[in-house]
Amino acid sequence: MKAIIELTSWKTSQARVLRAAKRADAGKSVSADYHLDFDSMANLFSDITPARMQVIKTSKQLGALSVYALAKALGRNYSNVHRDVRKLLELELLTRDEDGKVYVPWKDVVLNVSLTGDSLAA
Repeated sequence: MKAIIELTSWKTSQARVLRAAKRADAGKSVSADYHLDFDSMANLFSDITPARMQVIKTSKQLGALSVYALAKALGRNYSNVHRDVRKLLELELLTRDEDGKVYVPWKDVVLNVSLTGDSLAA
């Protein structure tokens, strides 16, 4: 399972959900991938900042860590990393284990942004 972060229209997101529901109703398999859709580049890059992308990358590389250990590994201020972790938990790009350590629950995290495509025109 992977997390797919995309710049897409509400109509496209809705169509994907409806297709998945129809497949499930028909007893067919449904993709277990997690889709995190944004309707504008401004919204996407407001939530998925370069610093937060680095938190995801470092967490994926190092595995489950306390926020303190993650901040230390990143060489960043604890309170800033804590704020980023809180947002990434809210977006479900990070999760906590039974010890309270944070980690990336996805096999991969993919960012799909087409600058010339019509993904928002739909």
